[in-house]
Order: sequence, then C-alpha cells, then structure tokens
Amino acid sequence: MGQFGEELRKERVSRGVALETISEKTKVVTRYLTALENENFDALPGGILSKGIVRGYVRTVGLDESTWMERFLAATQTHAPAEGDADWVEFVSNVGRSRATYTRPEMRLRWAGVAVLLLLLAGFGWFVWSYVNGRVLADTAQPHPVTSAASALPGGPSQ
Repeated sequence: MGQFGEELRKERVSRGVALETISEKTKVVTRYLTALENENFDALPGGILSKGIVRGYVRTVGLDESTWMERFLAATQTHAPAEGDADWVEFVSNVGRSRATYTRPEMRLRWAGVAVLLLLLAGFGWFVWSYVNGRVLADTAQPHPVTSAASALPGGPSQ
C-alpha cells in the first residue's frame, strides 16, 4: 500500500468515520472506497468519476479537498500505465483531436433538408386529401342506385 492510501485511511480512522458511513453519504460502493485506500487505482471507474469519489470521501471525512485532490493526482501519476495501456491512451487523445466540429453552413444545410422533407410531406398530404375529397364529392353527385330505382316504381316516393 502506498503513502496516499495509507494516510487517507489513517485520517479516516483517526476521525472515527467508517467506510459504510462514507458510502451512505456519497452513494459510492465500499469496494471503490477500499480500492482507493489500497491505492488500487485500476479498480476505480477512472477519469472524472475517480476524482468525484475522492472528493466525496475527503468531504465526508472532513479533510481539505484541494490538498487531497493534488495528492490523489500525484499518486495516480506515479502509477504508470501498463504496457498495452499506452496505446489506448494515445488512441483516446487522437480521437479527441480528430473529431470534426460542425460549422454553421453544415447546420444550415441540415435544416434545409428538414424543411424540404416537411414540404414534401405537406404536399403529399394535400394530394391525398384532395384525391379522397374528390372521390367523396363524385359519389355524392351521382344518384344513389337504390333511390333512383325506388322513384321509378309506381307509387314511389315522388307520388
């Protein structure tokens, strides 16, 4: 166990704070808190989540947050990444640099496409409505075969 984790555990014990208490207040599982005290940084979720775990731990115990965050960052820097991890670190940094950012003309083009689709949808809706409406009007303009046959019979509705 390294110096950071050992001193963190000593501070917690000297103040009489249990790991379960920290876990209840910070909503961090005790497995991560134990890994932090044992300096098993590979077991922590990593990135900003690890920093959040340290901040919650330090606040709950009542220690100076900025001092302990600097110590945590220094302790994690001394643990060099494994042989294969260096490639991943380089990959992640390259992905961040190579991502394209959207500029205003690209956004305008996207909104123009949305507008064209909406116009096509509205035109298709109008076409369907006018077609169905024309069929209904044509059906109502023609005499109904039952009523015209009834009027042709003697004593039909017209008499």
